[in-house]
Amino acid sequence: EQRLNRLKHRMKIYFDPARSDHQEALKALWYATYPDQQLHGLISEQWKEMGWQGRDPSTDFRGAGFISLENLLFFAKTFSTSFQHLVKKQDGKRATWEYPFAVAGVNITFMLIQMLDLDALKGRSFVRAVFLQMLSENEWAFDLLYSVAFVVMDKQWLEKNATYMEFNDVLKLTRAQLEKELLMDEVLGIEDMPSFNLLC
Repeated sequence: EQRLNRLKHRMKIYFDPARSDHQEALKALWYATYPDQQLHGLISEQWKEMGWQGRDPSTDFRGAGFISLENLLFFAKTFSTSFQHLVKKQDGKRATWEYPFAVAGVNITFMLIQMLDLDALKGRSFVRAVFLQMLSENEWAFDLLYSVAFVVMDKQWLEKNATYMEFNDVLKLTRAQLEKELLMDEVLGIEDMPSFNLLC
């Protein structure tokens, strides 16, 4: 119950560009992504390299709030090799119109919140019940699932040879894959999901 409440609290925090801790988190994401590259400001053309829509990444957090930045940061720090592969689009044959990495990350947070029924007062889905059991065992279950979701989404993207216009279709396939794995009998934690092995 406590962990669910903490997660719900995280979900309610809007990204506030005036808050120093939010600014620091954004800088931390930059340096986790580009350790050797100096950041020229919280509003800069550089952010487009990471796949934000414009010069000011704070405008892209509207969909999922501060938790989506926390998710990206967790992924970058915990599975840095996988994160770097994705941000640099190193694997597979890529479309000319690629998905923007950072914005995709915000969309994945939003998709997971919906999939797990986390914004409902009393969600009734079986996937939610399974996830809450995992959360009771591991406080970082949501962030771990996010990292898995990102690599699954990229894999689906490559298999479908998708273009930017098909991003939502790829997100639906990703959701279906995650739901299927979460409901497998032998999956008792995020680390047991077959797709967890995609992370390095």
